[in-house]
Amino acid sequence: MSVKITAKMVKQLRDKTGAGMMDCKKALVEANGDFDTAIANLRKKGQKLSDKRADRATNEGVVIALTSDDGKRGVAVNIGCETDFVAKNEDFVAFAKSIAEVAIANFPTTTEALLALELDGKAISEHVIEQTGVIGEKIAVAKYETLEAELIVPYIHMGYKMGVLLALNQNNEAAVDAGKNVAMQVAAMNPVAVDKDGVDASVVEKEIEIGKEQARNDGRPEAILEKIAMGKLNKFYKEKTLMNQQYVKDSKQNVKGYLNGASKGLIATAFKRVALG
Repeated sequence: MSVKITAKMVKQLRDKTGAGMMDCKKALVEANGDFDTAIANLRKKGQKLSDKRADRATNEGVVIALTSDDGKRGVAVNIGCETDFVAKNEDFVAFAKSIAEVAIANFPTTTEALLALELDGKAISEHVIEQTGVIGEKIAVAKYETLEAELIVPYIHMGYKMGVLLALNQNNEAAVDAGKNVAMQVAAMNPVAVDKDGVDASVVEKEIEIGKEQARNDGRPEAILEKIAMGKLNKFYKEKTLMNQQYVKDSKQNVKGYLNGASKGLIATAFKRVALG
């Protein structure tokens, strides 16, 4: 004997799973009104779709940056999807925020550990598969970063396209205010490191070789190529390392000077910049 599927039952299943109304009705019909079986059917659909779309790129999505209540820990999570249309959906943004909240509460150090954590009684990995079935395109925890310091300042770029975590060595009101501005600078200027000591040795070597080659092509004497290349390297440091960059809101000083002016001895110690794609 078949069970009559009511609109109330469909709504209850939709509220529980987030799946579309037609998908919920179909799942309930196939399960003869049994909620647990209907939910299992929806999960199977999500898994099948997830497997089918496994090779799809998730270059769209949202990035959420959150910090702990004491400001000493931060997470940045990129929940990826295939299209900008999905990324702009309020439910998708809320889903991404819920994962970020689990991340900051538990502070796992890897994406794998994050996926294993529970959200509303189920592993996040299961929720991701379900959302793939609900939305109809590949969903993934595309990037995940953490940071710990005396103070972590978060910044989310307009439209959730990018998130920044900035670590500072002081935790006070002046540091929070200055940190917000410098976090925005990280988003805009995309530095390669906090300062020159943080630049990878292979990058330094490459920049020196480029400087020498450019000078050689300009006809400069071989004896002074090293000196010219070092000058170009110093310019690279000023343009590409955060503390040495011109402060975007006041080009008369660099970021190091701006932070020290905001609070004596204040420096950035690390940053994480998570962008779509």
